[in-house]
Amino acid sequence: MQEFKKRWEITKNWQLLFPLLGLIGLFYSGYKIAGLFREENHIAFQIAFALLITFFLLKLTLLIFKKLEKKWIVNQRWEIIRIFIVFAITGSSSLYIGKPFIKFIGITKENLNTFAYWILYVIIGLIFYQILLVTIGYLFGQGKFFWEFEKKMLRRFGLGRFLD
Repeated sequence: MQEFKKRWEITKNWQLLFPLLGLIGLFYSGYKIAGLFREENHIAFQIAFALLITFFLLKLTLLIFKKLEKKWIVNQRWEIIRIFIVFAITGSSSLYIGKPFIKFIGITKENLNTFAYWILYVIIGLIFYQILLVTIGYLFGQGKFFWEFEKKMLRRFGLGRFLD
């Protein structure tokens, strides 16, 4: 455990919460992916397959960490895990919030062309994504990082003039 703490620059025990949340999130993702291939009444197979997928997702995540830790400026390595968790929560939440919002304003697949519906769905999801990214980032203690990330993203969308 001491080697793990040293590797991720964890100085306080509460910081272990973020690697644990990350592993739980990876297993949940692996479980959902394994569920796509599940045969009826074979939960043991789904869990075993989920563990295998989780292993590959962990390897992929660690590979991405190596590349991003040079690019992202953080005080301690474990903060990268916290940043990944914020991205995961934000990506999922923006679509869950966007769907009822589209229904609320009266846009459905029945009253609009399917292609136009999905374009609007993605645009509205992106708008909520921008708002949630900064909000959830602040809640997880990474507000400054995500505000800078948000400004960079808005500039790429050609909306940088609204920031100055």
